[in-house]
Amino acid sequence: MIQDDLARTEGFRTRWPHAARYARVNGWRMHYVDEGHGDPVLLLHGNPTWGFLYRDVIPPLLQAGYRVIVPDMIGFGLSEKPPREQAHSLDGHIANLTGLVRQLDLRRLAVVCHDWGGPTGLSFAMNNPDRVRALTVMSTWAWAAPPAEFHTRVFPWRTMHAPLVGPYLLGRHNVLAGRGVYLSVVDREKFRREAQPVYEAVLPDPAARLLTWTWPRWIPLDAEARAARRFAWLEERLARSALPTLIVWGREDDVFDAATFAARFKRLLPHADGPHLVTGRHFLQEDSGAAIGALIAAFLGRLDGGGAVR
Repeated sequence: MIQDDLARTEGFRTRWPHAARYARVNGWRMHYVDEGHGDPVLLLHGNPTWGFLYRDVIPPLLQAGYRVIVPDMIGFGLSEKPPREQAHSLDGHIANLTGLVRQLDLRRLAVVCHDWGGPTGLSFAMNNPDRVRALTVMSTWAWAAPPAEFHTRVFPWRTMHAPLVGPYLLGRHNVLAGRGVYLSVVDREKFRREAQPVYEAVLPDPAARLLTWTWPRWIPLDAEARAARRFAWLEERLARSALPTLIVWGREDDVFDAATFAARFKRLLPHADGPHLVTGRHFLQEDSGAAIGALIAAFLGRLDGGGAVR
């Protein structure tokens, strides 16, 4: 049904020409794209997007000679959408990603993280250093404190994630995939024309949108939050990591602002290349996908060629 809706979306197949592949991970059916040859690059999305977010990032990486794998997190995109909130713990998503990587036996892996793809992908990398050779972080976080002042506000954040209001707005009315992403890009007219119908098509009903309002509840807003220990562990492990890292950020990002978040990653990983600022708010791939792909390809090329990585 979702595939049929996407097929009827004007221009979708032109913008997303990739063959659909599926793997069974921890009992769930995970959709992913696997294109090209060479060392693998894993592109990880967050909430409420899916692999389509990386449509303009993929071509520069393929042209540079890399294999590109783009999974849809369980609960999003063309992956199975479990109807139970208990299926959507942070550790569960890390385990799902780990299951896919092991099935595909990916090694010398460059892990590219955005939004919830950060805590998920970075946790995977810290647990599997033998499979990972480089990291890229974009508009994400990896520490136990509230990620942004935005997430402490009564409106819209705490209101949207209240027990009844959250499911009503994000579930019944699809506010996050519709209005939320729209407000978090720079070129909103282009987004509304080319991308918004696609994001909405893969979340067609309240049951399919469960993760859009349950996943944010794993953001640790205080020391007693259920994911606080996971984030404390992740920050400690990253501080000891020597993995080559690229930091890319949207200069217009007003939720995960560069001055706070990119700078904190630089302090956490002082050997990292960047931050490199591109046009973009939180969903910076929508405005600067090709530029981001070129930055990642150049960064990996310097690793391959032995050039200096700042």
